[in-house]
Amino acid sequence: VDQEAAQDLVRAREDCRGDLMRARHRLSKLLLRHGIVYYGGKAWTGKHDTWLRTEALRQLTSRATRLTFDSDYETVLVTKARRDRLDAAIEEMAAASEFTPLVRRLGCLRGIGTLTGFALAVEVGDWHRFTGSTIGSFVGLVPSEHSSGQSRSQGAVTKTGNGHARRLLVEAAWHHRPRYRVGKTMRDRWDLAPAAARVRGDEGNRRLHHRWVTFIDRRKRSTVANVAIARELAGWCWSLAVIED
Repeated sequence: VDQEAAQDLVRAREDCRGDLMRARHRLSKLLLRHGIVYYGGKAWTGKHDTWLRTEALRQLTSRATRLTFDSDYETVLVTKARRDRLDAAIEEMAAASEFTPLVRRLGCLRGIGTLTGFALAVEVGDWHRFTGSTIGSFVGLVPSEHSSGQSRSQGAVTKTGNGHARRLLVEAAWHHRPRYRVGKTMRDRWDLAPAAARVRGDEGNRRLHHRWVTFIDRRKRSTVANVAIARELAGWCWSLAVIED
C-alpha cells in the first residue's frame, strides 16, 4: 500500500511536468505568432522571466492578446508552483521512508538524483525479481526481434513495460556522456551511501562514460547510443539496489 501511494505521488509529479511543458509551449508559441522571440540565452530562467513581464508584454499591442498572455503566463506560474510542491514532498519522503537506503545507493550513479532515484525505487518495487540482464526488458530497453528458422533480425527497442522508469533511465544516460569528474554534488551523495555502494557507483560511472567514448569513436548516432547506455545503466541500478549494505 505504501509503495503504491508513493508511486501515485511520483506519477502526479510526472503529469505536472508534462502540464508545465505544455503551458510553456503555449505561451512561447503565442509570442512567436506575433514575431516576439527571446535571444537572451536559455529560456525559462530568471532573466527570461523578467523579459516576459517587461519586453515581451510591451510588444503586445492588442488588449485581447494581452489578456491571452496573462492567462497563459499565470498558468505557467501556477503549474510551476504545483511542481515545486510535489518536488518538496518527494524529497521529504525520500529522506525518511523505507525507500531512503535504496535512493541513496542509486544516487551513487551520475544522472540519478533524489527525484529520479525515488521514482525508480517505487516504479520497480522489488528489484530482486530481476537480474542485471533482465531488468532491461522490464523497462522496454531491449531490441525487438523478428526471427524465423536460421535467420535472426533485431529491430528497435520494444518500449514495453514500465514507461516511466524507461524515460528516467534514458534521461539519466545523457549525463554519462561528458568527461567523468567527481564533483561536490556527487561527493555529497556518496557521503550518504555505504562504502560498497560508493565503489560500485564509481565503477559504473567510469564504465558508462567509457561506453559513450566507444560509441562516439564508432560514429554511432547519439540517440541510438544513449538507449544502449540506458539499458546498461538499468543493470547498474539493479546492482546497487540488491547490494548488501
